[in-house]
Amino acid sequence: MKAYSIPSATRIGHVHLKVSDLEKSLDFYCGLLGFELVMRFGKEAAFISAGGYHHHIGLNTWQSKGGKPAPKNAAGLFHTAILYPTRQDLARIFQRLLDANYPLTGAADHGVSEALYLDDPDENGVELYWDRPKDLWPKDENGELTMYTRRLDFEGLLKEIR
Repeated sequence: MKAYSIPSATRIGHVHLKVSDLEKSLDFYCGLLGFELVMRFGKEAAFISAGGYHHHIGLNTWQSKGGKPAPKNAAGLFHTAILYPTRQDLARIFQRLLDANYPLTGAADHGVSEALYLDDPDENGVELYWDRPKDLWPKDENGELTMYTRRLDFEGLLKEIR
């Protein structure tokens, strides 16, 4: 097969999740994380977004109503990553999670980004992160990108809003 490169302007447009309880999922994604409800499809599905897009996340119970979370050791979605525009925006959602006493499953400084990890009500992984400007991404002596996983500076992050 002939080599092919995907166009550089290509983006992931949305994720569509099977959930067990639509209302619990809407409480999490809209009530806690702040997404906007764009449209409901009866009592079985909803489409939510940031900034008026038709949808960034689809939620449905078509095959999963009342179901159990997928096993952690099974193939499938690891997490949905939600990119915040600035470090201050990430700090705001972090403070919101703290105020709600919502548990994190992890947090990291990856050099290129800083990230918070948590689970939604169906134990789907969610990453909330911001990207550092590209010119600040870590590189090795050959100029190659070098990502890593280090402790997130929680205090420094919260100083963005205090």
